Amino acid sequence: MLEVTIMSKMDCPLCDKAIDLIRPLAEEVPFTMTITDIYKDDALLEKYQIMIPVILVNGEEVDFGQISKEKVRKRLLEINRQI
Repeated sequence: MLEVTIMSKMDCPLCDKAIDLIRPLAEEVPFTMTITDIYKDDALLEKYQIMIPVILVNGEEVDFGQISKEKVRKRLLEINRQI
């Protein structure tokens, strides 16, 4: 099964919007979703602090900032076909 990870932080309206955009895609392409608070890991904070939200599919960065539902959907379908 696909694993979608959303790099986020508390009190981030853009992150909340991204979560709301991505969650319904699980009806089309099944995946599990994990929301990771970058402030709980110094390495993640250093890597993603100016990019959040960041969407990863099976560890691959797919989109960040203003999230495109269509971009994420397309990549989910592509990766799903490969596995």
